[in-house]
Amino acid sequence: MSAITTDVFYLNGRGSVAQEPESLRRIPGNRAVWVGIFAELTEFAMFFIIYFIAKAHYPQEFEQGPLKLNTLAGTLNTVALISSSYFVAKAMFAIRRNRPQASVRWLWGALLAGLAYLAIKTWEYQWNVSLGIHSDTNAFYTLYYYMTFNHLLHVGWASGTLLWAIYRVKQGVYNAENHSGMMAIACYWHMVDLAWIIIFPLLYVLR
Repeated sequence: MSAITTDVFYLNGRGSVAQEPESLRRIPGNRAVWVGIFAELTEFAMFFIIYFIAKAHYPQEFEQGPLKLNTLAGTLNTVALISSSYFVAKAMFAIRRNRPQASVRWLWGALLAGLAYLAIKTWEYQWNVSLGIHSDTNAFYTLYYYMTFNHLLHVGWASGTLLWAIYRVKQGVYNAENHSGMMAIACYWHMVDLAWIIIFPLLYVLR
């Protein structure tokens, strides 16, 4: 089996694979961001448990509720977040290959996709209100607003971290040799995306 000889591919932000093979066993990003990610995932898991408990108590409301939601808006937001995760992955690929300008372009793409999500969600809320759908309409819509608004806040501050990553790459702080901070931002963004992929079918698709 041939040995790894590359000295230009950096894993988790420091040390080449050839010089530091133990880095293969490191988690991406850093421990602090994973504490935050597990805390956020626990929060969303509680939302999902509450969803199924409420659905068992109010089956008719949870059957009728999704029919009145704007499925197109939910679908567009799903496309926006999946696209943004792809852009973030491409940005990481570029920075590891010492291509900071390409990384910045991909990060801008991810940020714009995140802003598109925020814009679509804001319009969706206005559309709901025009139809008389409010947070106190029934149990389903109470949970819908609570889950989606909480997720919207996560997208908002995660978008801010993408802007921070763009600044750090432009300043030369994040580069092929040192990008663990950028990796932490990418991991958090993927977590936000994953949460929406679960929220979307629960609220917009399942009857």
